[in-house]
Amino acid sequence: MSQEFERAREWFLSGRRVDMGELAEDQAISRATLHRRVGSRDRLLGEILWSLSSASIARLWPTCAGRGAAGVADFVSGYVRFANDSPPFRDFLRREPERALRLLTTRASVCQQRTTAKLAELLTGEVSAGRLVPPLPVPDLAYLLVRIGESFVYTDVITGDAPDAAKAHAAVTALLT
Repeated sequence: MSQEFERAREWFLSGRRVDMGELAEDQAISRATLHRRVGSRDRLLGEILWSLSSASIARLWPTCAGRGAAGVADFVSGYVRFANDSPPFRDFLRREPERALRLLTTRASVCQQRTTAKLAELLTGEVSAGRLVPPLPVPDLAYLLVRIGESFVYTDVITGDAPDAAKAHAAVTALLT
């Protein structure tokens, strides 16, 4: 990871808004050089968000209770809980809700694409081990499970209701059993 990325990630984690002009100044480089190194602000924020998500994913699966449908439900609800309990993430979502939703939930989102791919790997492993009979093709199921998780992470932005990992767990369990 670049020094610029690390600094921006540090700012994000401290709840500070990542401003490209301030970051360029902090790194003693021009905005053009910063853009060449890390891309647009959206790209940089997407990579920061993915760095946090991928670390969560790596920690979650080994700690899930059980495997098969129960393990997948634990995984999705754990991921929702991680996002809902993350002050830097919640600060970003409150500060820039439209950007956050665009960076995290659209087809162009590196987070959604990579999370879906990781979940597809996990599901494929469960199917191969005979612990899960998927109700849909694995790529479609992975996408749907990510969307279910997103529904219970961004509930406050979308409907005004409180985010709820338990509801994500119930929805995934209902789908898979």
